[in-house]
Amino acid sequence: QVQVVESGGGLVLPGGSLRLSCAASGSILSIVRMGWYRQAPGKQRELVAHITSAGTTNYADSVKGRFTISRDNAKNTVYLQMNSLKSEDTAVYYCNVVNRFMANYWGQGTQVTVSS
Repeated sequence: QVQVVESGGGLVLPGGSLRLSCAASGSILSIVRMGWYRQAPGKQRELVAHITSAGTTNYADSVKGRFTISRDNAKNTVYLQMNSLKSEDTAVYYCNVVNRFMANYWGQGTQVTVSS
């Protein structure tokens, strides 16, 4: 059984920062990629950022320069440092884990609300 657990969401003022964490455990086999997606009300889920086991990163244009993704391979953990947050970053953020057989695992999601 695989578990993907996110933490770190919450309410923040515009311009503020949050750090999300995601830990994967269980029978995942070899993880090749970990990342974050988000879904705002009435919108489709979209990629925020992902990082491969080799450290290659990919970001959505809307978060480049503001968000930073990193991971600890030994702990099967991925982080998302979010700075200069905007109201349009408000969404449920989901952690995604992909193993070498391209199986996808998802967390339950964590709410991020950017509001004054």
